[in-house]
Amino acid sequence: MTVSQNSNKAHTPIDFASIQSLTENEAKAVDQLILEELTSDVVLINQIGHYIINSGGKRLRPMLLLLTAKALNYQQDNHLVLAAVIEFIHTATLLHDDVVDESDLRRGKETANAVWGNAASVLVGDYLYSSAFEMMVRTNNMRVMEILSKTTTAIAEGEVLQLLNCNSPATTEAKYLEVISRKTAILFSAATRLGAVLADASPEIEQNLADYGQHLGIAFQLIDDALDYTSSKDKLGKNLGDDLAEGKPTLPLIYAIENGTEEQANIIIDAIKTGNRDSFNEVYAIVKATNAITYTEQRADDEAQQAIDALSNLPDSEFKNALEVLARFSVQRNY
Repeated sequence: MTVSQNSNKAHTPIDFASIQSLTENEAKAVDQLILEELTSDVVLINQIGHYIINSGGKRLRPMLLLLTAKALNYQQDNHLVLAAVIEFIHTATLLHDDVVDESDLRRGKETANAVWGNAASVLVGDYLYSSAFEMMVRTNNMRVMEILSKTTTAIAEGEVLQLLNCNSPATTEAKYLEVISRKTAILFSAATRLGAVLADASPEIEQNLADYGQHLGIAFQLIDDALDYTSSKDKLGKNLGDDLAEGKPTLPLIYAIENGTEEQANIIIDAIKTGNRDSFNEVYAIVKATNAITYTEQRADDEAQQAIDALSNLPDSEFKNALEVLARFSVQRNY
């Protein structure tokens, strides 16, 4: 397959802080709500919860909900509660992911499981899930609860599918996309759909925004997988080659297997089967030589453009513009 040689890295850098400023007051209210909801008389829950919530994440998913609600002129405050719910669900998945992946570094800090152990991380992740559902009930909106219930189910399915694909070099691009659609993109989609639901938007606008979030989430994960071969430990906040060490057949590896020589393919196949981080440099050279990184970035560009196209029916506003910029940011970032 022929791919464009125009890397998204050549685009004009985007000022992420300018997007954040549009929801600055709401984001502060969400952070305050998160801190209040993390208060427990079980000390370990407070320690782990605060540790990971305050570990420097971009808060992208709650920001999407806030921007979407404001783009549709939502005037009440349930979007603050649901933004906190989205962050709690995301944080719970991070805690569980790090246990499953046996990770020891996230966002440049030791993972919670590296500090407190696997059992504590799993149980606090469960607590965050439970707290999220307790909070969402406050909206007294069955549609909200339906969306978030289906979302958490899909995330769990995606995690299991990824587990089944681990150490399997026969994983296809279609199977890989199914995993990231459920495991990652579905929470982006839920965040943007919920903004529409709260604002009583038309079914068409609701679907448009759900599609926007889904495409954005896929683009975001595709770039994450490319960054595992092109970024640095300091920028990425985790060890390079983690995906390879975990035996995850991500798109750069899948493409390189399909488009490399037999010898190149066999090297990658062996690395996936064994989860061999020691072969990272050799695998990286093959991924680069086969244009697998360029292909992955181009697929992310395509998804980001589909996200932008999904916003065409949204009323013009600075918030709609911010959503479009976020789609471009998702593929231009280097962290």
